[in-house]
Amino acid sequence: MNDIKPIRAKSGTNQEGTSAHNRRVMIDALRMNGQLSRADLARATTLTKQTVSNIIEELERDGLVVSLAAVRKGRGQPSTPYRLVPEGAFAIGLQIDRHVTRAIAVDLTGAELVRGEANLPAGGPANGVKTILDLIEATRRKLAAVAPQSERRLVGLGAAMPGPFGVDADPDDPWMMTAWQNYPLLETLATGTGLDVALQNDAAAAATAERMVGAAHGLDQVICLYLGYGLGAGLILNGELYRGAHGNAGEIGMILSQPLGAASERRAPLEHRASIASLCKVLGLDPADPDLYRHIDEAAAGTGAAMAGWLANTAFELRYAVQLLENIFDPQMVILCGGMPAGLARRLIEAIHPLLPSIAERRTRTLPRLQLGFTDPWAVAIGAAAEPISRTFDPRFSAILKR
Repeated sequence: MNDIKPIRAKSGTNQEGTSAHNRRVMIDALRMNGQLSRADLARATTLTKQTVSNIIEELERDGLVVSLAAVRKGRGQPSTPYRLVPEGAFAIGLQIDRHVTRAIAVDLTGAELVRGEANLPAGGPANGVKTILDLIEATRRKLAAVAPQSERRLVGLGAAMPGPFGVDADPDDPWMMTAWQNYPLLETLATGTGLDVALQNDAAAAATAERMVGAAHGLDQVICLYLGYGLGAGLILNGELYRGAHGNAGEIGMILSQPLGAASERRAPLEHRASIASLCKVLGLDPADPDLYRHIDEAAAGTGAAMAGWLANTAFELRYAVQLLENIFDPQMVILCGGMPAGLARRLIEAIHPLLPSIAERRTRTLPRLQLGFTDPWAVAIGAAAEPISRTFDPRFSAILKR
């Protein structure tokens, strides 16, 4: 008797009016597993064989799925595996940060095809929007050069920037990008590019990247602890990114922490102690320096007291943040990721251990409680590019609810 290999997939539904959800379920199963036969897909998604056959034929006609050479297993009839067509869809991701903007183009599988970046001029959106639109246009031209069919299969533009969005903030607060957050960015980008545009905060974008092509691939309950200029958390709950009522879910950097000085009783936001911005302040570095990562890596490789003190303080704070997130959300895993050099990330995750006791401790665990994810200045742009692919093709309960 042949062993049946478990296949990762969500359940479809055989009720009428749910073809959109079932299409997404099938695409998601193929993305997670690489290639599957119709029988595999029916077994994994709990859809009928007829429903699977109908959808596979539809996806083939749409250029999203292709059949491979038949495979014979045992004495039975040979089965035909199917896989996604990478060139079936494309998307562009845009990151807007305080001093730089980055753009990446990906295919249906999340593979990166082209990238580009530009320095943002001072003066906020009034001066920066043209730079951003020029970068997007240049990215589209590069993409068309490597994938001539990309323009007609471009499903959208994903944008990401630091949050929170829609809150009252001091326009002079260096931790907030108030001018950009109050600017009609979605409308401007949609008008300037002709694409469907969605906006998310940088931590949510990092979580999207981890789910599609990173450490969260194939997992449904994950918290991504994002450490960049600030601090945030991307929440993947029940296989979907949880955004909150106003797109600000996971803004843990705003949580009030210990006083910054012994003489002060005023509690400071957590990201004032645990972030790249706080590290730059400790080390006397300029966050806008193009060589910032190299300077941080050099400091992380050394034994300086300033770096050691920042690591100790940040590890202390994040150790409690991990314990808090585990006890609230009961995730399969917490992923530490962000726009930080790899050397710093390794020292930080080592300093966070040992983790505090939480409900995540159990003898049956097969995954680490805390794992390192993307530590790359391009992580947010990758997640921003993954968002239109996810928005178009990933299973969502809203497809069932017809919303």
